[in-house]
Amino acid sequence: MHDEPLIGPGTKGFPQDWPALHSSEIAAQGWHALADDLPLPLALLKRSALEHNLAWMQRFVRERGVDLAPHGKTTMSPQLFRRQIDAGAWGLTVATVAQLAVAAAAGVRRVLIANQVLAGVDLAGIRALQAAHAGLRVVFLVDSAAQQAQIEAWCASHPGEPFEVLLEVGVMGGRTGCRDHEQALALARALHASTCLRLVGVECYEGLGATGRSEADVPYAAALMDRVEAVARQVDREGLFDGDEVILSAGGSAIFDLVAGRLRPALSRPVRALLRSGCYLTHDHGHYGRMLAAVAQRCGCADTPRPALEVWTRVQSCPEPGLALLGAGRRDLSFDIEMPIPFARAPLGARAPQGVPPGWKVTALNDQHAYLHWDPSDAARAPVVGERVGLGISHPCTTFDKWTWMPVVDDDYRVVDAITTCF
Repeated sequence: MHDEPLIGPGTKGFPQDWPALHSSEIAAQGWHALADDLPLPLALLKRSALEHNLAWMQRFVRERGVDLAPHGKTTMSPQLFRRQIDAGAWGLTVATVAQLAVAAAAGVRRVLIANQVLAGVDLAGIRALQAAHAGLRVVFLVDSAAQQAQIEAWCASHPGEPFEVLLEVGVMGGRTGCRDHEQALALARALHASTCLRLVGVECYEGLGATGRSEADVPYAAALMDRVEAVARQVDREGLFDGDEVILSAGGSAIFDLVAGRLRPALSRPVRALLRSGCYLTHDHGHYGRMLAAVAQRCGCADTPRPALEVWTRVQSCPEPGLALLGAGRRDLSFDIEMPIPFARAPLGARAPQGVPPGWKVTALNDQHAYLHWDPSDAARAPVVGERVGLGISHPCTTFDKWTWMPVVDDDYRVVDAITTCF
């Protein structure tokens, strides 16, 4: 029995005159992404960049003596989850119990829910998934007495094994997490005293404060990690941790280098340092490209992750000088941080991309269209109706959720694999 989902007609990016296929059957079809074998718009992944990025991040964490629990919400792809685990990731991070279910079905057995869990339906979901998947370890975040009270009220009528939790340290004006030292310690004491919760570590998220400027990011990250370390040390001194090892976790995809070295303070029991970066796998052409340039400068890295995710579309119309309409829009690619970035073009009949003039710029998106502006005085290099345009994206998470599948291509754009997503 085949457990892969079928990809077929009615699916965006799949040829409508082709029979439905499993993802593992896609490579055998002989398709080429720039030969009009697949309808546009089309989101695709470059195999060489994926492989480079997997190896790069595993080398980064290995050299710093920390483990990787990459955030699965970036891709929500079982195939990519397995690649990350096979490359050496300790486990996976998710944001919801529904995402936990996808990770568990993909074979992941250590999962950190980097979010607060408190509703009975979600607590029941965790218990059900652990019963269905032998050896599944789930850890989630707690940041308030109110959350703890709701969990304990549910547990009172649903006895079972205690839930493993991390105490979250947050920042003023930021997202979730305890705002000061005393609040965090009071919560740690209450969690340790609970019969339905086991306090196994401390967590924070530094990404929302990242600017890409080292003069601001270095002191910001240091101040946050000072707080995390102070909490962890005091909790350890008071004997409030309940596990055989203490988990310390941080790390988005922007300034992970500034927290990785702060996740292993000397405590009375072993420390499991978990970095949770997720966007490294596909990287991007904009936001993370700029952020990782600063990371490379700070750590002296010879290279960094490479963009693996591209969205290809077609010039539909050139209705006036300096304007072309592309057949891809808000339903196809990211726009939450900045507009898509034109980086390549493939004329009709060509299977190899070329660079685009530096003045090409997407200025606006509709649901299904992008407004590409270009210098009308540069008529010799103007976009042509029917040609293909490659768009880089800025923030991969909100492109993946617009596609149920993506082909994986080699450097010549031959389709060599495929992934599916589960949003």
